[in-house]
Amino acid sequence: MSVYREIAHNGLWKQNAILAQVLGLCPLLATSTSMVNAVSLGLATILVMAMSNFAVSMLRGFIPHEIRIPVFILVIASLVTVVDLLFNAYLHDLYLVLGIFIPLIVTNCIVLARVEAFAAKHSAGLAALDGAVMGVGFVWVIGLLGAIRELIGQGTLLSGIEMIIPGTHALQILPEDYPGFLIAILPPGAFFVLGLMIAARNWLDHRANERAKARLHAQQRLQTAP
Repeated sequence: MSVYREIAHNGLWKQNAILAQVLGLCPLLATSTSMVNAVSLGLATILVMAMSNFAVSMLRGFIPHEIRIPVFILVIASLVTVVDLLFNAYLHDLYLVLGIFIPLIVTNCIVLARVEAFAAKHSAGLAALDGAVMGVGFVWVIGLLGAIRELIGQGTLLSGIEMIIPGTHALQILPEDYPGFLIAILPPGAFFVLGLMIAARNWLDHRANERAKARLHAQQRLQTAP
């Protein structure tokens, strides 16, 4: 269980691809203008990461070390093509909105990094779990970023949900006469919000480390007390 707990903690927080490693910023900044767009791309990334990690782990014994990167990219590209065609077939309106960013998952350094660093060295089950958890870590960050930008920029949440669930509508959180804050849904707004999220994560980690040091010092004083 400690192995699974470590994989989950690393993917969701400690080694979070965005907040800790600051990877995959191109799709993050471009598609996080709304919560629906951000989460949709994140879910596509989860599928690709889990399947590519599983496939590479299963094939790692047959892949020569010298050509591993081209083979990894070929595997990832094949799986991205499958996901791209599924989006086009079943979520066509959303597919048109996300545009080139679904095929660009092939070049997302998060996917290739996990395939190289984890999947090529571990069993298929652990590799698939690592890919899925890393994808979930990507989703919650990009989803939160999209929600914050959409709320500040437009005063709504779940704008575009009708592309996934016909008949539904966005939630109007702020008053209808809210004028909006344009910079929030432009690329500079993404940088500002992401910077604040990274700062918040670092602050929380610092507080946790300070508390751990305080507990350790208290235990040491108790052990050395006469």
